[in-house]
Amino acid sequence: MEHLPTTETKTSETEKKKSIYSLQLHELKEWLQENGEKPFRAEQIFDWLYKKRETAFEDMSNLSKGLREKLATQFEITTLNTVIQQTSSDGTIKFLFELHDGYSIETVLMRHEYGNSVCVTTQVGCRIGCSFCASTLGGLKRHLEAGEIVAQVVKVQKALDESDERVSSVVIMGIGEPFDNYDNMMAFLKIVNHDKSLNIGARHITVSTSGIIPKIYKFADENMQINFAISLHAPNTELRTRLMPINKAYKLDDLMKAVRYYIDKTGRRISFEYGLFGGVNDSTEHAEELADLVKGLKCHVNLIPVNYVPERDYVRTPKEKIFAFEKTLKNRGINVTIRREQGHDIDAACGQLRAKERKEETR
Repeated sequence: MEHLPTTETKTSETEKKKSIYSLQLHELKEWLQENGEKPFRAEQIFDWLYKKRETAFEDMSNLSKGLREKLATQFEITTLNTVIQQTSSDGTIKFLFELHDGYSIETVLMRHEYGNSVCVTTQVGCRIGCSFCASTLGGLKRHLEAGEIVAQVVKVQKALDESDERVSSVVIMGIGEPFDNYDNMMAFLKIVNHDKSLNIGARHITVSTSGIIPKIYKFADENMQINFAISLHAPNTELRTRLMPINKAYKLDDLMKAVRYYIDKTGRRISFEYGLFGGVNDSTEHAEELADLVKGLKCHVNLIPVNYVPERDYVRTPKEKIFAFEKTLKNRGINVTIRREQGHDIDAACGQLRAKERKEETR
């Protein structure tokens, strides 16, 4: 999986300016110094970008005209065009955003008792090929620049500004495999976590992977307090290979070794995401297998009643079987919860809105 084909390009455009949202504070200070400007201006620029949510360099009034012109020449302030905005009866809002090259991505605002959470996308499409997922329809088009991931949070925060609310947590579980776009994902984490930026606490950020093992070891060594989740979805290697082709490249046994390394290195608990598919992976026997797989680990199992995707054949597990699965795990001493449903009355499944509205991207 480390040597997958290169992504395709949708348009033959002139070289695009770098998003200023892609720069960490120290990188912006370095750029300023290299361009004959005072490094302290970086904090002023961050204040305009992330506190005032300004989208035009020319309106950054405490910067010199010359600096504003330099910034406009070298960078763009990434803006996302809202194509569709769906609002659920439970307050969940799903956005379909259009990027500069015409491709589209999904971002979701979820409202909880403890605050507002934003689920961000890291790629246009996905090449992992999970058999139950709408995000992978049409394959991977391209990686998102770090600034395009940051812009999703800024865009949602601007919407929340109208009601004097704030984004309090971020989950990197939207379209794409975050660890397949590792460097941009890491830059995003460091930018939104910074106190001069959006100041979202590390323990309020969760990143999920389908299991790119070399990157799990690398992430463990980053020494960040970010919450970490594995999309597992099966308790044995045969079933996982059927659901998630990535298991052919990165075997379940090797994945569990990487999980143990992560827990030992960081001391942090790991979450296992387990989607329940009717008649596929939801029997009591599967629950017993799952308990055997994760026993003794510092972990939590998050059971996910799956949303129906028209392009896929899977159906949701009946409620009584979901509760039976949960009870089996609890009886075996496994820390487990059932994810609360959100956005059930809109295109809730990841990638579903894009698949419906942008069919040319997902064929």
